[in-house]
Amino acid sequence: MSSTVTTETSTAPLSLFPDGLKTSGQHEPDWSLVRPYDEFPKQMTGPTVWDAAEYRDSPERWTYSFTDEENAEISAAADRFIESGTPLTGITRALFPLPVLSARLDALREDLLNGKGFFRFRNLPVRQWGLHKSAVAYMGLGTYLGYFVSQNGRGHVLGHVKDLGEDPTQTFRVRIYRTNARQFFHTDAGDMVGLLCIAKSLSGGESDIVSTHSVYNKLQCEHPDVVRTLAEPNWYFDRKGEVSEGQLPWYRGAVFWLETGPNPRVYGKFDPNNATSLARFNSGPDAQIPPLSDKQKYAMEVLERTCKELSLHMILEPGDIQFLHNPHVFHARTAYTDYPPGSVDEDGNPRPQRHLMRLWLAVPQSEGGWKIPFADADNKKRGGIQVGDQPPKCPIDAE
Repeated sequence: MSSTVTTETSTAPLSLFPDGLKTSGQHEPDWSLVRPYDEFPKQMTGPTVWDAAEYRDSPERWTYSFTDEENAEISAAADRFIESGTPLTGITRALFPLPVLSARLDALREDLLNGKGFFRFRNLPVRQWGLHKSAVAYMGLGTYLGYFVSQNGRGHVLGHVKDLGEDPTQTFRVRIYRTNARQFFHTDAGDMVGLLCIAKSLSGGESDIVSTHSVYNKLQCEHPDVVRTLAEPNWYFDRKGEVSEGQLPWYRGAVFWLETGPNPRVYGKFDPNNATSLARFNSGPDAQIPPLSDKQKYAMEVLERTCKELSLHMILEPGDIQFLHNPHVFHARTAYTDYPPGSVDEDGNPRPQRHLMRLWLAVPQSEGGWKIPFADADNKKRGGIQVGDQPPKCPIDAE
């Protein structure tokens, strides 16, 4: 057998990329495929447009608790995978068979891609299983939805949302998920994002989500000038030092995009912290890129306010998994406070820090993913963050 495989982006050694696939990373679009605002629809319709009021008092429409039998199936698959000795970075759907749950996960995948775009599972026994088995089970479930991609320059395909004491004001080099600060409405760099709650905080750290298409429709009615600004591909985004050889430390793009092909849908791709952290490149006599314009600053304010007005609030308990589809769901997080060191629960057990395991999952165009105007549209591991040939890693806890 050959010791290397050819991926969409490079020849990757199997010793480093056990599933034979490499994350493609952040890139500028194929500019010939980018559509101007004048071609954007006046309104979006269909199941991707939803009102939070539809779901606020009906959690059964977007929440499902795993049964004991389903958890037993997940547990058995996780145990078999662990016993196989395969590295966690090599997990695939074929190596994590779920004969009963697979139909539910296939239906969920379709609903995430083309329906409401969000869901919450409950009752995964993470306390009983511990970090390693919970990580295997979680990633195994994720393989039914997409292909995991790297979330940072260190190749973490299993991420950890945890306060590591970093300064959230240093946005040019600090990723907010490593702090306890509020996160504004944003999207992540994969098609889907999953969050498995391992432990809750003392207070805060709660989730808000919103239909991007509901936000878009409201803005088109009340602030079409803002939509035009958000659709103009003259925004600059910070790579925050996660740069491959030959890349600029930023890339240019837009906030709202239009799919390629017939009947295109509007989709969002934005993290405001990556737009506001570029002062080292856009100010002073040696500025290399323009600073945010007043129109762009105003558009960001209106977008955040509108997202907040239309959002659905969600609280994750230990054992809950939230899945979102980034192209048509924006998400945010409230600031939080962890339990003081040495705190114990009602049974006398130590209280851990707030801890969420995170997955970014890609869905290529040929497998139902949205038709994005990027050269990697059909890469199995499109998007994500890839620095050079950094191999994937699955740390079981934050590092």
